[in-house]
Amino acid sequence: MKNLEDMSDEELAMSYVAGNNRAFDLLLSRNQSNLFSYIVLLVGDQDIANDVFQETFVKVIRKLHEGKYSSSGKFCAWCIRIAHNVIIDWYRRRKIRKIVEPPDGYDFSNVIGDAMISDNIENDMVHYQVMCDIRSMIELLPPPQREVVFLRYYQKMTFKQISVLTNVSINTSLGRMRYALVNLRKMIRDHHLELQLK
Repeated sequence: MKNLEDMSDEELAMSYVAGNNRAFDLLLSRNQSNLFSYIVLLVGDQDIANDVFQETFVKVIRKLHEGKYSSSGKFCAWCIRIAHNVIIDWYRRRKIRKIVEPPDGYDFSNVIGDAMISDNIENDMVHYQVMCDIRSMIELLPPPQREVVFLRYYQKMTFKQISVLTNVSINTSLGRMRYALVNLRKMIRDHHLELQLK
């Protein structure tokens, strides 16, 4: 039998449905950071994000036991879709119609992975500054554009997956990304930034 640590998220989900509670603990530990970052990005409040995160995982557990997950899809993307729906329900319950901006000073560093290897301290400093500039600019984007950038670049979702998750057409998702990139380029030009990653 395959070791739990060697299983994919999809295999762990099926193992949990079959009765292995340790599989769910591992699933949670693998996915909680990305999922929580997504929730905080949209609701902009740590306490609300904790509530939404808890409600999301209650729904994940229930849907797994109801057989509403098939192992053909990415588990994290499936969880993000559930979180997205929980957030929409949360806003509806509070009669809020627009996405709240993230709080001042929200740090995207837990969302943006640092997979680049630098060969010296100067490159590390340049890379760090570039990532700070990018995070600052992303925070200035309108919420729908910020969301599509997050899902596309940090969650590695396709535009089709993004359109299904956000309940808009693929063209709308593509349009939001296009406007996000136009806005980011404008910010770079207006502030005379030079973004170079080596």
